[in-house]
Amino acid sequence: MSLNGKHALITGSSRGIGRGIALKLAEQKVNVAVHYFQNEAAANATLSEVRRLGADGFIVQGDVTKPAEITAIFDRVKSEFGKLDIFVANARPEAPAFFQAPMEITLEQWDAAFDSQSKAFLIAAREAANIMPDGGRIIALTYGEGSRTGGLQPWVGMGSAKAALESMVRYFAVALAKRGITVNAISPGWTEDSVMNSLPDEVQTLIRNWHNSGWTPMRRLGTPADVGDVVVLFCSDQAKWITGQVIYADGGASLMNPEVPPEIQIG
Repeated sequence: MSLNGKHALITGSSRGIGRGIALKLAEQKVNVAVHYFQNEAAANATLSEVRRLGADGFIVQGDVTKPAEITAIFDRVKSEFGKLDIFVANARPEAPAFFQAPMEITLEQWDAAFDSQSKAFLIAAREAANIMPDGGRIIALTYGEGSRTGGLQPWVGMGSAKAALESMVRYFAVALAKRGITVNAISPGWTEDSVMNSLPDEVQTLIRNWHNSGWTPMRRLGTPADVGDVVVLFCSDQAKWITGQVIYADGGASLMNPEVPPEIQIG
């Protein structure tokens, strides 16, 4: 499997899961456009690590909730790379911008979720396809549990937006199939060095202890590198026959029965 010399754009790749994806692609000598919204220092640090791994790239700023800025990001990619082989839609706003229960969520918060996910993906996937050779890869990051359940009430905006995003993955997969461009979604479970680390310490401890005790059968949380490995796998030629799918990369957490204590399920 060789991705050497290919070109990728990962939105939200200055930190967290996006950074993990960028670095795993860089290990395969993929040149990376490191996108950020506000933290330029983090983007530069990620680009430095990309270069240390033997790849190259550049940083690009933009707000993915604004269509004109999405177009500008891809214009820059075309100018710098000339083409795009891999596009990963990963960016989303910080939790306060959308995290509110159904009876309290404002239209501004609702729009922040949808503008950054389904609307941004509609624009970005078309922009990517326009500069992507046949056989390219488009991947969206989702949270499959949140798009089909309702227990985490303040996730209603993002969960609904992710559900729309997952539906769009299927439509784009069909639209681009004749060109050999695959379109898939990856759904990580709880992941270290991600939005989880912005939660209060006691909440983080509760989540870690719960998953380490067996709710994730592999008894740990995921890492950005774990998610990056899945992206590399789906960018390989060996994955060219897989499209329109939501792939859970969560150590088996999505296999657990929420109605039964984990101690009974895994022994």
